[in-house]
Amino acid sequence: MSEMHEHHNKTVVSPEGMRKMEEKLQYLITVRRAEVAEQISIARGFGDLSENAEYDEAKNEQSRLEAEIMELENAIHTAIVIDDENVSTDSVNVGTIVKVLFVEDGDEEEYTIVGARESDPMSNKISNECPMGSALLGRKTGETVAVEAPDGVYHLKILGIRR
Repeated sequence: MSEMHEHHNKTVVSPEGMRKMEEKLQYLITVRRAEVAEQISIARGFGDLSENAEYDEAKNEQSRLEAEIMELENAIHTAIVIDDENVSTDSVNVGTIVKVLFVEDGDEEEYTIVGARESDPMSNKISNECPMGSALLGRKTGETVAVEAPDGVYHLKILGIRR
């Protein structure tokens, strides 16, 4: 059952998340690279490069940009796109919506399990890598899981899994 766990050094994204990453990469390569190159050539015009703070700043910006581009290209390259079509609802997975009962206080909540880059706790999108997400991953309806929190352990009972 552990086909999800072989991938844990890869980014797991929805088709939507993949599109966002590709758009951002496009923007960095086309727009940002040109902007930074222009900063560098303007700064070059300021004269002596040995004490040219603008030039140093522009070169630093360039290496930050290139590092970000490489990281993003790598993430896109290794990302596993989870398409809703192949998300099963037998167990909790990236792409599923889980209804849970907080055993200790009787609260019910629904969480969407998403890849780390898409997590947004404020809108109940939790990452498959956060403590709650990873505790729920692979579990089935009716199971109760223990989640390690900074202030102790709490328990979640899985009431339902849907897409």
